[in-house]
Amino acid sequence: MPKLDESLLTGLPPFSQLDRPQVRRILDHATSLRFDEGAAIFREGFDADHFYLLLDGHIRVVRSTEGGEQIIVLHVAPGQLFGIAKALQRETYPATAVAAAECIVLRWPTRLWDGFTETYPGFASESYKTLGRRLGEIQETLTEMATKAVEQRVAAALLRMLNQSGRKTEKGIEIAFPVTRQNISDMTGTTLHTVSRLLSGWQKDGIVKSTRKHVVVTDPHRLVMLSGTGGSALRS
Repeated sequence: MPKLDESLLTGLPPFSQLDRPQVRRILDHATSLRFDEGAAIFREGFDADHFYLLLDGHIRVVRSTEGGEQIIVLHVAPGQLFGIAKALQRETYPATAVAAAECIVLRWPTRLWDGFTETYPGFASESYKTLGRRLGEIQETLTEMATKAVEQRVAAALLRMLNQSGRKTEKGIEIAFPVTRQNISDMTGTTLHTVSRLLSGWQKDGIVKSTRKHVVVTDPHRLVMLSGTGGSALRS
């Protein structure tokens, strides 16, 4: 594999405090991999023998409930580390990572994690900041599922995806990766029928445009109101 240019990483959060030679040394240990949409990059409960950085595409993080249901608890955007079970003092992956779209990732053996965090304090601090935010997002998702009405949960799930990957278009703010109504059902602990009914109603009301694997929010502020989370739920 040709050597990757360290400029690919220098602006990304885990590496933003490192100089180019430090980034080069970390990058020299990486392997580049491509995954098709729907492919599992690693699975919950399996040995956490690697950690990853997403260069391009989007990742869905899926966890199993005690009842055996699959819940999408998080989406990972480009430029972020994932699969960092070692940072949680775990030897197995706590969730399954699935390519939401075609993905390009970098992969490192987990045995290098301690050396990276000890040798490069900037790498450690930025990585643990990301981990803290991610755990907060997962807790927020689980709390919503336990306490909010279905309409609020679905609206909040769409807002999270907008905040993570939204891009402005002429029609509104588009979720930048494929998302189906079943995916939204899996994120919110509700039925496919209910999600379809809500999205169809919101489309009639001019709040969203929803087609197969594609969602555009045409009135984000009304969606914020539906979510019951207040104006801070949508970042500019």
